[in-house]
Amino acid sequence: MSLRIGDDAPNFTAQTTEGEIDFHQWLGNSWGIIYSHPADYTPVCTTELGRTAHLKEDFAKRDTKVLAVSVDDLESHKGWVKDINETQNCDVDFPIIADPDKKVSTLYNMIHPNASTSATVRSVYFIGPDKKIKAIITYPASTGRNFTEILRVIDSLQLTAKHSVATPVDWKEGEDVIIAPAIKQEDVEGKFPKGHRVIKPYLRYTPQPDK
Repeated sequence: MSLRIGDDAPNFTAQTTEGEIDFHQWLGNSWGIIYSHPADYTPVCTTELGRTAHLKEDFAKRDTKVLAVSVDDLESHKGWVKDINETQNCDVDFPIIADPDKKVSTLYNMIHPNASTSATVRSVYFIGPDKKIKAIITYPASTGRNFTEILRVIDSLQLTAKHSVATPVDWKEGEDVIIAPAIKQEDVEGKFPKGHRVIKPYLRYTPQPDK
């Protein structure tokens, strides 16, 4: 059965470039991203892992840990990391899971038989501190991920987890948000003291509550 938003994120133990980890224990009370790569020494993945390394501080300030998975073995990963650091001018210091038996890839439904029976698609799972899946983005193997969007999704998930709001189309950190329909109009002023504007009874905007 494929994983869906709201499901428990399956736990596992695995060997990684940063040592053996128990996923849930490693995640602790942080947010997490686990994302897959079709194989080592592939060009698009090399750029993605380099980009992840460059965004280290951006993930840290969002209290988000990143974990990559590729179906090759640990020795292959170690050699690939050297190439990534060299070609992307970075320092990859986050874990990359060695998954030659495809245990983690299968657990997280990262192998789609109609695309490939062996290589993973580019899945991204966003996982909350409660160890539940909050969002999923899946790209084909040929399309590199948009990390600006990945950070935007984290910002939205963290904001909407704390406040009774939703984020509108193309929303970015600091912009107005939408008041959840479940909030009664008579309760809006008390709940959103920064003010609000009503476009339609079901479409109400307010400044981002935590800014």
